[in-house]
Amino acid sequence: MNEQEILDRAKQYIAEEKDESFRKEVEELVAGKDKPGAMEELEDRFYRSLEFGTGGLRGIMGGGTNRMNPLNISKATQGLANYIIKAFPEEAKAGTLSACIAYDSRNNHDKFSDITARVFAANGIKAYLFTGMRPTPELSYAIRILGCKTGVVVTASHNPPKYNGYKAYWADGAQVVEPHDKGIIDEVNAVKEAKLISREEAVKQGKLVLIDKEVDEKFQSMIKAELYRPELIKEKASSVKVVYTPLHGTGAMHVEKVLGDLGLNVITVPEQREGDGNFPTVEKPNPEEAPALKMAVDLAKKEKADVVMATDPDADRFGTAFPDKDGNFVLVSGNQMGALLADYVLLSKKEFNKMPANPVLIRSIVTSPFVDAISKSYNVAVKEVLTGFKWIAFEEGEMEKVGREHYVFGLEESYGYLVETACRDKDGVSAAAMCAEMTLYWTSKGKSLLERLNDLYKTHGYFEDRAISKYFEGVSGPKIMDGIMTKLRTEGLKTLGGKKVLKIRDVQESVEFDPANPSAKNSIPWPKSNVLQFFLEGGTIVSARPSGTEPKIKFYVNSVTPVASASDDSLAAAKKDAAQLCDKICQEINAVLNAAK
Repeated sequence: MNEQEILDRAKQYIAEEKDESFRKEVEELVAGKDKPGAMEELEDRFYRSLEFGTGGLRGIMGGGTNRMNPLNISKATQGLANYIIKAFPEEAKAGTLSACIAYDSRNNHDKFSDITARVFAANGIKAYLFTGMRPTPELSYAIRILGCKTGVVVTASHNPPKYNGYKAYWADGAQVVEPHDKGIIDEVNAVKEAKLISREEAVKQGKLVLIDKEVDEKFQSMIKAELYRPELIKEKASSVKVVYTPLHGTGAMHVEKVLGDLGLNVITVPEQREGDGNFPTVEKPNPEEAPALKMAVDLAKKEKADVVMATDPDADRFGTAFPDKDGNFVLVSGNQMGALLADYVLLSKKEFNKMPANPVLIRSIVTSPFVDAISKSYNVAVKEVLTGFKWIAFEEGEMEKVGREHYVFGLEESYGYLVETACRDKDGVSAAAMCAEMTLYWTSKGKSLLERLNDLYKTHGYFEDRAISKYFEGVSGPKIMDGIMTKLRTEGLKTLGGKKVLKIRDVQESVEFDPANPSAKNSIPWPKSNVLQFFLEGGTIVSARPSGTEPKIKFYVNSVTPVASASDDSLAAAKKDAAQLCDKICQEINAVLNAAK
């Protein structure tokens, strides 16, 4: 795209953008186009249009077609409204369609949520808008109890402060999947101009309704009702001290209330309690990363707490750390917490005769098979689904329709868990409540959660997980990532870490095969997705996938090493062997990434 085309796109944006602050950014760049770096900045803002993908929008905030701003959000909402009206013609005719909108602490959440509600209202769709920040799982829950046909949450999850996003949900409370995702994308791409009415007119017409405690209280009650041992909690809660951080996001309201109602002593990191889209105390508000939990861990050491808990800005992810015997806090990975929660939920269902017939646990394909071994010990089947919690929610919904199999727990390695069925997205608030009860339970048995985790390793083998992410930003980023995936597909991998590749699963091509006999391919049932998996001798799995929401490619290493006996020495030996194997594999992957240009 040449300079004149970029400037033409910029002028078109200026003509269409109704928000003065976003419009002014571009006007100033165009006026100073001859200044150093100005055209490069304009090119990045206008070389493409921010794509409405299968989950919605996510990008850097600012003026431009390749940015998150009111204009792009209004067009996205118009496309979503058009699709909803066509999908539910009887309700549209009767004027009973509704949508729910929530937002987290991200900058510009007020503008983005407001224009979303006003576009829905202008299209005759009643918009239920929360009066303040709310977690993503509450949005999912609200869609279901309010009978909405769609919903939107304004969030960029755990991304850096310059990002914001827009996630679209369906009538079942789950993020949109096939065929609706593609249908919505087509509608969004066809939009030329969005309908819009004023907030005052929307309220006057009854098409914009503000909501808060009527949903909050039901959401909190639902979470408490999912717990298994209220008597134990009542008896022992005061003996457990929790340090919690919402990482400047939405979690404090519900986590403090639910855990407080249970009688737990919850100390929230004061510097991170209030919502703040600048996330001033962390580089990234991501509970997966140790730096984000540093303040919470430091406070936990000072308070001699029993557990550190953290949720990301929209409170759908949940991270933890536990003290070891020396009082040093150990960060628990998403796979490890998923294994602990699965073990506790299944143990409890079995003990209280709440295990349904044909129980099924659902996990993503890049989540550790550690949970498979645990599930098998409880006679619970495991289903794999594509990466993204929407696929766990979709599979849960399909099982509910058929009624032959029954959902008991869902998880993904990126700190996402769902212990209930009233939501159809990962829920960090309910995970916090269940983790608190689980901590009390094992404490009452004389065990810490780290000791229980080691028990599971001794029984099922030691599972070690690594993740490698490399960012490729800018205009050339997508092309570089495509090149990496193409090279892996065409050249393949015969070994990794000295281990032979026994099977390759190519989700994009819907096949899996033995690389020694590539012509004999077996089909796999999932929708196409740009994911490659390499299954190594000994049970280790290496997965590669470009992110659908960030300019990065991610590799997952899920290894397993047998533990010779139920002794601490045997477990230590297995951990050492697993670390060496993972180190070798990661070195080889990094070599591939560093060679990419």
